Amino acid sequence: MAEQVAWSVGKRGFENLLLSSEADTAAYFGRVGRARELSRQAVASAERAEEKETAAGYDAEAALREAMFGNPVQARQHATAALGHSTGRDVQAGATMALALAGERTKVEALSDDLVKRFPQATLVQFNYLPTIRAQLALNRNDAARAIAALEAATPYELGADFTGAFPPAMYPVYVRGQAYVAMHQGNEAAAEFQRILDHPGLVFNEPIAVLARLGLARAYALSGDSAKARSEYQDFLTLWKDADPDIPLLKHAKAEYARLQ
Repeated sequence: MAEQVAWSVGKRGFENLLLSSEADTAAYFGRVGRARELSRQAVASAERAEEKETAAGYDAEAALREAMFGNPVQARQHATAALGHSTGRDVQAGATMALALAGERTKVEALSDDLVKRFPQATLVQFNYLPTIRAQLALNRNDAARAIAALEAATPYELGADFTGAFPPAMYPVYVRGQAYVAMHQGNEAAAEFQRILDHPGLVFNEPIAVLARLGLARAYALSGDSAKARSEYQDFLTLWKDADPDIPLLKHAKAEYARLQ
């Protein structure tokens, strides 16, 4: 990867793409500080190449990553930056999802309504982005059953991938459904959802859900009473994040949960 990134330096259209990919990989292993710096470089590189929409997409992706790792302040900052430069379909959807994960409601509802009006016939919007956003809003209100219901519309489409946007949206509905089952203390159902993500690495690549599904699976096994499997999954996650930044809220929670199983 380092060799390819070095090759891309100064090459218009290539440098920003590989910097963004490198940021995702750093985040996959919990190196959030490094991911932030690489994302900043990716945005700057895209702006130099006059790729405004691409630059906004990198901010939207960074917002989503920060929100999923438990950093709502940084998530809001990146989402605001993304929306300040673009209201493109994928950028707005990614930023809106990040804001939903960060606990926003009013702004998320307004942005979602705008997506409904502007893209009434867009399959990705109507059957992936919006159901996922609505489900997350329901989870924020501690209404996991409504979250499950909201995601029914996404079921036939959730394995679909569009790699031209701000982030690959495949499997995000599956991840949120898994979170909803965890909230409902339905461990077996949650485990099935997270396992589906791990069974499709070619769809999720180095997206945040590719590694967080492992933590979700650990939590699901703990809920179902299978302590041995839960410990094994926690160990897998913590091994992947052995060099992670120690101040990540999600990592602190994971370590505390694992300690309780010992």
